[in-house]
Amino acid sequence: MIVTFDGSGVDSLLDSAVADGVFEGVSAIVVDRDGVLHLATAGDVDADTMFRNMSMTKAPATVGALQLVEQGRLELEATVESIVPEFGQLQVLAGFDADEPVLRAPASKATVRQLMTHTSGCGYTFTNADLHRYAQLTGAPELTSGRKASLMGPLGRDPGTLWEYGVSTDWLGLVVEAVSGQTLDVYLQEHLYGPLGMSQTTFYPSAEQRSRLLAITLRASDGQLVALELDLADDPEWASAGSGSFGTIGDYGRFIRAMLRDGELDGERVLGADTVALAFSDHLRGVPLPEIMKSADPVLTNDVPALPLPQGWGLGFQLLEADIPGGRASGSGAWAGLCNCYYWIDRAAGVGGAIMTQVLPFFDIRIVQTLLGFEAATYGQVGSAVPAA
Repeated sequence: MIVTFDGSGVDSLLDSAVADGVFEGVSAIVVDRDGVLHLATAGDVDADTMFRNMSMTKAPATVGALQLVEQGRLELEATVESIVPEFGQLQVLAGFDADEPVLRAPASKATVRQLMTHTSGCGYTFTNADLHRYAQLTGAPELTSGRKASLMGPLGRDPGTLWEYGVSTDWLGLVVEAVSGQTLDVYLQEHLYGPLGMSQTTFYPSAEQRSRLLAITLRASDGQLVALELDLADDPEWASAGSGSFGTIGDYGRFIRAMLRDGELDGERVLGADTVALAFSDHLRGVPLPEIMKSADPVLTNDVPALPLPQGWGLGFQLLEADIPGGRASGSGAWAGLCNCYYWIDRAAGVGGAIMTQVLPFFDIRIVQTLLGFEAATYGQVGSAVPAA
């Protein structure tokens, strides 16, 4: 463990960002294999603040599924419908005839591996304009309704043809439930959150935990932050593996450390080293990534361009496939949550971090710039697996 980590640069960065209206509250954490190097908070946040993890739920949920793969209870090439028959009812949205959706059978059957890599054909209504239109025309429930029926919307494309962001991980959570015989929240508490000491991570926060939950704000057109009451179900019908967990940044730091340590933390092993390595290797198999993830709902997300670097997708993690001198090394995993939360796991350098706030829409450029400054300050302290030029 690095004995001294001068976090003053991170502290100053976050304080300045709050003062400049980038966010009203923020927390950031830097960890290595041996512990927490620095935990910083600024604004209306402290170390006990709860956050909506949103899509940062996906990686731990995928690790839960990988545990079942490791035990021989789940096959990556198994079709989803062979485990969760309801998935076999999904058709592909092929277009519209005036205002009538045109549906057809998928050209192939989606697999468990494709759920983990977002190549199953599943989409989100807020990033797929056709699925958004389908929901408006049919009155199909949105994912934010907390209704399980929201997963029964059509596929955005045929499985295995293009990386498409969507409800794949939610279906993976249903796979975990079917194989384990437990609801996802119970399964993850018993097999992941509990063993890793993630005591504040939950799908169903208590009243006390909700009292520590940071409010969501919206970046208005003038750049100011305004209060936003997002219509999220307080008591969803199922534990959403794609977006349903809540937790503290300290808890997420423990998950990052477990991945840095090849699946073990404080004597508790949640995944084998070989399986962690498998998760952090590319599984796209030539399936292309889009150049831009277009927004279909400007309240929830901005357009998200692809990284200007080679990238891939592992089992639950976006992968960087090039070294950034003085920054992340090739093979690093990362992703984010809708409310502008971000994390990275650099196994080559043995360091990872996360920055969490609750601002919409996603990919707020000022927050992304703060993230980049946070990473630069981190690697300036701990060094990179690839020295800066």
